[in-house]
Amino acid sequence: MLVIGRKKGESLLIGDNIEITVVKVEDGSVKLAISAPRDVAILRKELYKEVEEENKKAAKMDLSLLKKIGKE
Repeated sequence: MLVIGRKKGESLLIGDNIEITVVKVEDGSVKLAISAPRDVAILRKELYKEVEEENKKAAKMDLSLLKKIGKE
């Protein structure tokens, strides 16, 4: 993991086409602006983990219930 200090208005680049800029620093919170190509997915980690957990639950679901619904 690379740790970089940045101040408001400063940026960092990831590769040639992703730029992250510090927009606001206030009360222990940081707001970032991310400029990236549309084909690059940008997700908050906690949201990604939540979706991942829901997908795991869905994979464990009893598929026989769905089969019964389809036959009715």
